Amino acid sequence: MGKAHFNKEFWVAGLRAEGVAFRAAVGQEDVLTAPVPSCPDWTVEDLVRHLASLYRWVTGHVGRGVTDNPDAMDSSGSPTGRAVLGWWDEQYAELLKTLDWLDPALPAWNPAPQSKRAEFWHRRMAHETAVHRWDAQMAVGLAEPVEAKLAADGVTEVLDTLLPMGRRRGPTDRYGVVALRATDLGGVWDVRLRGEGIALLDTDTLLDHDHHNERVVASGTASDLLLALYGRVPFDILDIVGDESLLTALLTA
Repeated sequence: MGKAHFNKEFWVAGLRAEGVAFRAAVGQEDVLTAPVPSCPDWTVEDLVRHLASLYRWVTGHVGRGVTDNPDAMDSSGSPTGRAVLGWWDEQYAELLKTLDWLDPALPAWNPAPQSKRAEFWHRRMAHETAVHRWDAQMAVGLAEPVEAKLAADGVTEVLDTLLPMGRRRGPTDRYGVVALRATDLGGVWDVRLRGEGIALLDTDTLLDHDHHNERVVASGTASDLLLALYGRVPFDILDIVGDESLLTALLTA
């Protein structure tokens, strides 16, 4: 599957829907001290503080119109207890307002090996919120899957952006082509592993005559594929044919 042709409006809509669901989960009574199983050593309050701090940081630099590296994210001085929810509300509202009016073509710093444009942050904030919404719901009850189209774009982001920019936490000594298939959308992603190198391939131009490469095909819903790449669910939730160990090389932080 090539890079999805989604746009600012799609990502802002995703951010809006996922943010509402996140807030509903963390706003329940007496859940802030609950552990988040998918984020070891974090409580729900830590999860809320992380997202609010990230929102504040992105809002502070994304509209500058320059590609210089911004100051590091800082969560010091943030509220504690129930007050953190009101702080999250403020930061989320400011981020939504900023991204809603921001021209996606505006120059903006990002840590990825791609164009330095604001659209990176429209996309990144939608997916960051979606995954952490799932974390929050898992901490307080049964989590709902990520919407299929948003999840599919999230899979593409992992493969074309997060892993190439260094957010890879799996082994870097795997070689071969991995195929991921979204059973609910009919999409396919082919990824070539070359040790530390990784490349998302165009299925229509895939050429591989190296018979020494190991191969694996993993099939599941777009949401399950995305959550597996983030380590939120085990790979064995997928239908796997081939060497499962190659899939671990696609885990993202």
